[in-house]
Amino acid sequence: MPSPRYEAIVMGLSAGGMQALKTIIAALPPAFPVPLAIAQHTGESSDGFLADYLTGLGGLTVKEAEDKEPLRPGHAYLAPAGYHLLIEEDKTFSLSVDPRVNYCCPSIDVLFESATDAFGPTLIGVVLTGANSDGSRGLKSIKMHGGLAIVQNPETAEARAMPQAALEATAVDHIVNLGELAPLLKRLAEPEKEEDHERIARG
Repeated sequence: MPSPRYEAIVMGLSAGGMQALKTIIAALPPAFPVPLAIAQHTGESSDGFLADYLTGLGGLTVKEAEDKEPLRPGHAYLAPAGYHLLIEEDKTFSLSVDPRVNYCCPSIDVLFESATDAFGPTLIGVVLTGANSDGSRGLKSIKMHGGLAIVQNPETAEARAMPQAALEATAVDHIVNLGELAPLLKRLAEPEKEEDHERIARG
């Protein structure tokens, strides 16, 4: 069976993120073939409610990522409160209690930049609603290494600062309204057709 064109999706959200994640997770099928890793800005006292709530929506299985855990299809992994979430080159997660980056822990930039090292051009980066500039540097890194960049239309975001900063930092492949994101991700997750392989081989 052909493999998906992309191996992983990393997603960053801040203010307004809970409603955005509700929309996205509920619209993706349980058998979605590409794992998601998500950095949602949370308070350090967060109790893991978000993962349980999102799993109950009936789409992907959502859980907080664990140290040394491998990424698996059909799953969306949340950065635990108070930890930076990283993806190692062996495509497992690691958790860090290093200082805040962009005043945030978890930091979207930390997740995106580590995922770039692991997945290179087979990575999709997504920046959604948020009230600061976290994620813009990481999305630029994804683009520089041949990955795909998606940003929410700032005009439709609950907090427009973060998607606007991402658009100013780098050229992106898709600017989408929130309801358009899950259908786009499903199209991008489709396996490559045989003619795609032949076209790539011909250069």
